[in-house]
Amino acid sequence: MVEVATLTGWDIAVIVLYFVIVLGVGLFATIRANRGSTEGFFLAGKSMTFIPIAGSIFATNVGAPMFVGLAGSAAALGIAPVMFEWHATYILILLGWVFVPIYIASATTTMPEYLGKRFGGVRLRVYNSIVQLVMMALTGISGEIYAGGLFIRQILGWNMYLSVLLILAVTSIYTIGGGLTAVIYTDTLQSGILIVGAAILAGLSITKVGGWEGMFQQFPGAAANYSYVNRALYGNTTCGFPPDDYMHIFRGVDSGYPWPGLTFGLTILATHYFCTNQVIVQRCLSAKNITHAKASTVVASYLKILPFFLFVTPGMVSRILYPQEIGCADPDHCNEVCGNPAGCTNIAYPLLVLRVMPTGLRGLMLAAMLAALMSSLTSIFNSSSTLFTMDIWQRVRPRASQNELVLTGRIFSAIMIGLSVAWLPILQLIQGSQLWNYLQSISSYINPPWVAVFLLGMFWPRCNEQGAFWGLMAGLIAGVIRMGIHFSFPEPSCAAGVEDTRPAIFKDVHYLHFAMILFAISFIVIVSVSLLTEPRPKRKLHRLTWSTRMDKEEPELSSDEEAEEEEELTKKDPEAPEDLSKARKVYNFICGIEPEQTKTKLSKEAAAAIRAEMTDIAETPFLSNIMNINAIIAIAVTCFLIGFFA
Repeated sequence: MVEVATLTGWDIAVIVLYFVIVLGVGLFATIRANRGSTEGFFLAGKSMTFIPIAGSIFATNVGAPMFVGLAGSAAALGIAPVMFEWHATYILILLGWVFVPIYIASATTTMPEYLGKRFGGVRLRVYNSIVQLVMMALTGISGEIYAGGLFIRQILGWNMYLSVLLILAVTSIYTIGGGLTAVIYTDTLQSGILIVGAAILAGLSITKVGGWEGMFQQFPGAAANYSYVNRALYGNTTCGFPPDDYMHIFRGVDSGYPWPGLTFGLTILATHYFCTNQVIVQRCLSAKNITHAKASTVVASYLKILPFFLFVTPGMVSRILYPQEIGCADPDHCNEVCGNPAGCTNIAYPLLVLRVMPTGLRGLMLAAMLAALMSSLTSIFNSSSTLFTMDIWQRVRPRASQNELVLTGRIFSAIMIGLSVAWLPILQLIQGSQLWNYLQSISSYINPPWVAVFLLGMFWPRCNEQGAFWGLMAGLIAGVIRMGIHFSFPEPSCAAGVEDTRPAIFKDVHYLHFAMILFAISFIVIVSVSLLTEPRPKRKLHRLTWSTRMDKEEPELSSDEEAEEEEELTKKDPEAPEDLSKARKVYNFICGIEPEQTKTKLSKEAAAAIRAEMTDIAETPFLSNIMNINAIIAIAVTCFLIGFFA
């Protein structure tokens, strides 16, 4: 087994200082935040500027699975996994310039809410909420805490579940208490911590192999000793060795990362993650105006260049330095090294921290990993509570007060923690040798139909609710069948004599290619059914599509939607502040419950003025030009990098 580290006093001091600072910032934001209303708790009062939002997007995306999963995939296959990061530049610009203007113009708080406004009815809104919550539990929260627990276990030798529970306890304090305001401010702080820590480790590790040239020369031969023996005895030139095209991003269709999948399939997955996923979009919706929302996506796209240097190259270096552990290909040996017979590339980054970081800085690196883990968890907790509260609980309790909704969101965050921890044992069994591929493959089986629905809903007014629903059902059936095959036939080891018995439909169709197929199936069904059924009236599409986002008219509401808005304007809480006991006042402060006075119904003119301010997407020409220039620069830099390594 891999040895564990002994933390010195300096290491412990750095970790303690980290927790003190993060808790201090989180609690300060919690106290300062407007926590008593849904807009304050879930959207930070729509008052955020672009730097905190960009930091939160980056920290949310760069979680513990990137330390463990992205570095592990790079150790296994070379630089190709960096495409998952560099490709995000284009999609982040798409988010800021295309999706966010429509969301803001339509006064959208959650992605299911947008679907309800665009298509009408309830089933799409509830179904989207359920799917996003399930994905957060199966891949989001569980992936984060599994990767974090693996990281801590490899370095410190602690029990995984004890490590997970301690992390969750600290994280939940300011997430459940402070809402999105606390999450964004702590994410911004943690972005700086993880960049500094990862940069130090990257510099130290690359130096150990003689710089960039040394790394690229030595990586092809980074294999365990018995892999060389098998090559000599059986002529097996691939088992246990990195692929020959380790230096290329775009590879053959039969490789671990085929070029059509990285070009088109990844576009579908990235569009879902950055443009239709509540966790990311919610940050942009908290911006004080459209200019800050755009700026946040540009800054985040610049930051997405860094993972190549922070995680991909260290993963490759780790295999060079420790080929007996990271390059293991024999199931028995791999099980002995890391407890996973499928392979040990997931421990590539933890090994670097354990063996390369000097005394004192090891604590900084552990703090950086905790920063990445906690920032992602806080974001997922807040977004999951938003989805459940606004799109499911309000269906059950349409007359719920603001205090009830906020409290419900906090309770549901705790429930999601329990469900994700319960999924951990299953995740350990099914994630295979590369955690990164597990997370991306699950997304490929579930999310492409939703991308088709959002794109057609925004750019094709003829698309209707019936088409969207049956397109999603067709995609669900195909995706579940593929997922069942995936979990029923685990990937065989490459040990000599082991035959691959997986069905050809799974073995020969990469999950990124399947994402393309699933998107096409859903797209065709949506278009076909929409053309065969009645379209949604144009009067109900104002400000809900790309072509109508600038409309002055509001979309016509159904009787149920009008009743919901009416109830929102006249909600009241029967408890007056002077009637509360001291114990109840303390409870209210801890939970962020602010006793409400009976609200006076707003006049139509006043309500229209408030709504107009919230949905304004106008920009000043000067700032708009600055944003456009920076977007072009970000795209150009990314094109150069991809072209250089293509």
